[in-house]
Amino acid sequence: MLESLSQTLCGLTVMLWVLIATISRNDVAENRAQWLMFVLSLATACALILLDWEGGSIWGSTYLPKPLALLCIVFAFLARLNLKGQNLSQGMNPHQIMKANREAREEE
Repeated sequence: MLESLSQTLCGLTVMLWVLIATISRNDVAENRAQWLMFVLSLATACALILLDWEGGSIWGSTYLPKPLALLCIVFAFLARLNLKGQNLSQGMNPHQIMKANREAREEE
């Protein structure tokens, strides 16, 4: 039962992650989805830790629950990052480079 719960929670979290682009059209919905992913990821991590403590397995492996729980915890905190509108690279992206090259050619 704990294995099924872990898989279901993980599946729901991944589905939400896949749909975040659609959800992010509305800031309120995006914030709620991020919080839901955060809670689901932590719940999945807890279920995986309990599964490991009880000696259970996931997908036939007794070694997977610990690393998957760690990934879920990392994923939970990554879900709360809101990077919308911020340029992290601090450099030009390929579209800006192509536009600059096109403008330089047009000036010649």
